Amino acid sequence: MNLFQGHKAIKIPQNTLAWDIDPYSKDVLLNPEKFFNALREKGPFVYLSKYKMLACGRFKETKEVFSDHKRFVSSRGVGIQDFKLEAPWRPPSLVLEVDPPQHTKNRRFLAQALSPNKIAKLKDFFKECADQLISELLQKKEIDGISDLAEMFPTKVFPEAVGLKKIDKDTLLGYGAMVFNALGPDNEFRNDAMAKGLSVLEKINKQCLEENIDAKGLAKEIYQRTADSSEKEHLAGMLVRSLLSAGIDTTVSAIGNLLWCFSENPEQFHLVKNDKLLVGNAVEESLRLTSPVKAFCRTSTKEAEVSGVVIEEGTKILCVLGSANTDPEMWENPYKYDVTRRTIGHLALGVGVHNCVGQTLARAEIAALTSSLTERVQNIKPRGKAIWKPNNAMRSLESLPIILET
Repeated sequence: MNLFQGHKAIKIPQNTLAWDIDPYSKDVLLNPEKFFNALREKGPFVYLSKYKMLACGRFKETKEVFSDHKRFVSSRGVGIQDFKLEAPWRPPSLVLEVDPPQHTKNRRFLAQALSPNKIAKLKDFFKECADQLISELLQKKEIDGISDLAEMFPTKVFPEAVGLKKIDKDTLLGYGAMVFNALGPDNEFRNDAMAKGLSVLEKINKQCLEENIDAKGLAKEIYQRTADSSEKEHLAGMLVRSLLSAGIDTTVSAIGNLLWCFSENPEQFHLVKNDKLLVGNAVEESLRLTSPVKAFCRTSTKEAEVSGVVIEEGTKILCVLGSANTDPEMWENPYKYDVTRRTIGHLALGVGVHNCVGQTLARAEIAALTSSLTERVQNIKPRGKAIWKPNNAMRSLESLPIILET
């Protein structure tokens, strides 16, 4: 079989345009809107000539492929590499990179540990930490919304909530950057992240062992839930690692992107200040508009047809969630940040059996921080240019210079 970048090199299907764009190029990663628009205009699917695979960016097809775990699986890797044809660089995630029935069993352990009742008990803790951090930042007034806030808050509250006793901010962020950049091709972003991040892999695996877990944290609940499993230590440790993989970078990106939305749209921030019932809308609209996870792949398990396009077995499909979430067929004026918009149905946190298992935890963190901002900050103003960070799978900021006014 002819492999390319770790996956089957397919031929262009009928009724599909070939496109020589590189969706993993720096220009596209930093400024994706033009790419999103062109991707949707070219049809339900396009053939990426550079990578010999397909991509979809319209809401209809992206949702269909992304949610159909029988025809389009995650177990062969959610990145460009096909795990069936080439060994992955690390053991696959027991939630993100498996499918039913194994996924159902593993996800149940995490869902029980992250139940709404468990998360509800953390809300006061999240709010207290958010209030304290915002009060401290108001003393500075001029801050970097990423390093001072978006990175600081999750890397403080998440380890405490989960029960990670011996882990630091740099380790968490380095591991997250490695995991998401590794989903792309063999380019500079993947290579840089792997070079920097492999040193933290041993720390992460060690931290996930039961002896390094606090007795009161959510991770301990995972160990208790898996106590009867013959693979208790391995299974629980891998599940905690899966929680780490998806629980830090996505939340950091979501918070940074929300701050950017507020700073660029002050009238929307004031709408939320004047109506606390809009906090949830503000968070969801930011997730829709900026899609922290910009794209994930699926792999076809058999010949399938979607919107008149015949997709051969073994085809890697880049599902561009950021494009689907700004499809004008689904949302009017899709690039406008509107906290009054009804955003139910966006794909930023997945759909189907693979919707984000930690989304309740992430939403609780972001909502607590948003509430503190709207209660304690009068205005959020830009004080310099926002700098986006190239990442093969994430849409996130490197720096966001802002002023917090009381």
